[in-house]
Amino acid sequence: MTKLSGEASYYQLLEVPSDADQAAIKAAYRKLALKYHPDRNPGDKSAEERFKQINEAYAVLSDPDKRSRYDRYGHADPQVQFSGDIFDIFNAVFGGGFTAGSRVQRGHPGEDLETDLTIALEQARAGATVEVELERLGLCQHCHGERAEPGTGRQTCPTCRGAGQVRMQTQSFFGTMVSQQLCPQCRGQGEIIASPCSRCDGQGRVRVRETVPVNLPKGIDGGYRLRVPQQGNIGLDGGRPGDLYVYITLAPHQHFIRDGDNLRYRLKLGFAQAALGSAFEVPTLDDPEVITIPPGTQPGQEFRLRGKGMPRLQQTGYGDLIVTAEVVVPSKLSPKARELLRDYAAEMGESLEESESLLDKVKGLFRKRA
Repeated sequence: MTKLSGEASYYQLLEVPSDADQAAIKAAYRKLALKYHPDRNPGDKSAEERFKQINEAYAVLSDPDKRSRYDRYGHADPQVQFSGDIFDIFNAVFGGGFTAGSRVQRGHPGEDLETDLTIALEQARAGATVEVELERLGLCQHCHGERAEPGTGRQTCPTCRGAGQVRMQTQSFFGTMVSQQLCPQCRGQGEIIASPCSRCDGQGRVRVRETVPVNLPKGIDGGYRLRVPQQGNIGLDGGRPGDLYVYITLAPHQHFIRDGDNLRYRLKLGFAQAALGSAFEVPTLDDPEVITIPPGTQPGQEFRLRGKGMPRLQQTGYGDLIVTAEVVVPSKLSPKARELLRDYAAEMGESLEESESLLDKVKGLFRKRA
């Protein structure tokens, strides 16, 4: 038996008076068991302990003989101490399937959901936590998932008397055939709701718009799908919540193009800078870096900044930042710049023929041959 904190009685644990009837005890148990179920409180040890205590309390107070002894002798009576499986109690109260004609109840799991998430390159590099807003089915706060209007509870199905199944007899050539089928009135639940909840129409769930935190692994890229456990639709009758699947898209960046673990950056150079060499400040995802472009740099030539790329997903280390030289030819020149370039062409032996003069030379060549 789990040790109770302080002098709390089973009635206090279920938050009911000592003269509460069985319907009130069961309704209180259903509400608290849903609230403190481990699936709804992952990693919360206090909730897990409270869930155990609630189930022990219900195991005693739902049994008339044990409750009578508990009222007289309290926790000291060894015959009221619980030593079974608490989930057997939970499964016996919340709806589900059936075996061998007896009701074996299980909650219905919630549905999985999908959503798209566009992230920045900086968030992917840092492994940031990003909030996603979505619409999903959450627990009805009016009936706390009970489906019944508060204060009314559920009633044992009169057709199957709580078994969830009924026996059917049919006559055939071979004689009388007996089979078991789901109860048509309660549809296998063993209980009926006379007064459905006015907020959720007896569904136990309502549509809510909420934000869900998504933890990005460092180095994630577009095209990946992340699973966020138990952030889909809430389950029914204590069933496990569904999962949320997040499809990642990487937003275009102002400076960089991603290439696997590497980042690419195009550095625009003037002709003189490429020919004579120069120093440049290059942006990175951290602080800017200064690189030196050597004289005679050719268009498309690459330079690497080691470790300035993206983290290697689920590995150690980082990729590189690859800087590609892009020599820009000016579209307009001042008269002085034009003259200087003519001098440069003459110095290098480069011909700067005008199209008309070159055409005249070609025509003259043909006339000489004629």
